[in-house]
Amino acid sequence: MKISGKFEVILNPIDSYATSKDGIKLGRMSIDKTFSGELSATSKGEMLSALTSKAGSAGYVAIELVTGELNGKKGSFALQHFGTMSNGEQNLLLEVVPDSGVGELAALTGKMDITIEDGQHFYTFEYEL
Repeated sequence: MKISGKFEVILNPIDSYATSKDGIKLGRMSIDKTFSGELSATSKGEMLSALTSKAGSAGYVAIELVTGELNGKKGSFALQHFGTMSNGEQNLLLEVVPDSGVGELAALTGKMDITIEDGQHFYTFEYEL
């Protein structure tokens, strides 16, 4: 199945264990999302990032726990993010953590794409149950 919709996201800084060194700024953020469309859910997660001294180059990893309904099936699952940016070119991979689905989403596998247009966040989720 392939679905798409919108989501709202709130990111807030939280204390980081590691400190910035040699021009690399490390950060840690909380993630709160609300998904609409065929994925009607909320999520909470954490992001770790590294911003380099060169504009347009960075990296991040994140894990978020998604709870709600996917095409009418109730449950939750974890999404893992791996993102890099090199000279402004983005590469982003979001995948369902294997065997993380519970409830009616117990057998869920899939990948998600995120786009941002005019400040609005959109997702495309290709999955199997």
